[in-house]
Amino acid sequence: MPKVPFESLPDDARVWVFGSDRTIAETESGPLLAAVDRFVDRWAAHGTPLHASRDWREGRFLTIAVDQRQAGASGCSIDGLFRTLQGLESTIGASLVGGGRIYYRTRDGGVASVARDEVETLAEQGAIGRDTPVFDPTVTTLGDWRRKFETTAGSSWHAQLLPEAVK
Repeated sequence: MPKVPFESLPDDARVWVFGSDRTIAETESGPLLAAVDRFVDRWAAHGTPLHASRDWREGRFLTIAVDQRQAGASGCSIDGLFRTLQGLESTIGASLVGGGRIYYRTRDGGVASVARDEVETLAEQGAIGRDTPVFDPTVTTLGDWRRKFETTAGSSWHAQLLPEAVK
């Protein structure tokens, strides 16, 4: 089944958010997105085509969504998605699969990422605070992605990473 428009998927659609460890330039993202589109166009679970789509934001975030009202992604089909993305990492020279990075919006409007253990130091230096926009790649539904994928550090689980003086 060809991918469906991302905006048309319901709030309860299942999502997986993959954050790149570096910004991927627009010229570099073409091959990545073409490969992801080919995968999504053919994505099936136990032979049943999935109603799925993808979104690409900030040169960093790939979100894959599946309308599970139609058919749910199975363990094997999800493994196929992860294998596909891991296979693309060497092509784009960036890591997409794996976690532990914290993504935040810099003062100039860009997006940066750091290891979890660096957040406290950045907060003490004033680079990150309660009002800093952060990105939550742990959201699991499209409704949550729409409402709180980008939020402030103080209003998300990121607040627990801030030192007491900043909270």
